[in-house]
Amino acid sequence: MHVNLPDKLYYGIGEVAEAFGVNTSLIRFWEKEFDAIKPKKNAKGNRKFTKEDIKNLELIFHLVKERGFTLEGAKIHLKEEKSRKTLSNFDVIRKLENIRSQLIKLKQEL
Repeated sequence: MHVNLPDKLYYGIGEVAEAFGVNTSLIRFWEKEFDAIKPKKNAKGNRKFTKEDIKNLELIFHLVKERGFTLEGAKIHLKEEKSRKTLSNFDVIRKLENIRSQLIKLKQEL
């Protein structure tokens, strides 16, 4: 899955949840379950997710929602050496999806 978020430094939990099509409670749950997700919190305690957090959420979403991993399976997968290869493959897939969407947009403009 590739989420389309505007290019900025931080994203609120509502923006993130909407981009993934999930409830904010799932994002908070994944934050507790996965060490890779570490949003900053402002003075009010609101979560502010970075681009790195979004990238990690995309990978977790891919493993759990698209590939059917259990949470424990996803955690193990992320910790193992395979995660580097999966992350690399995932980045390639994400970039190809982005190129595809740009090509479709160009085709529509012609």
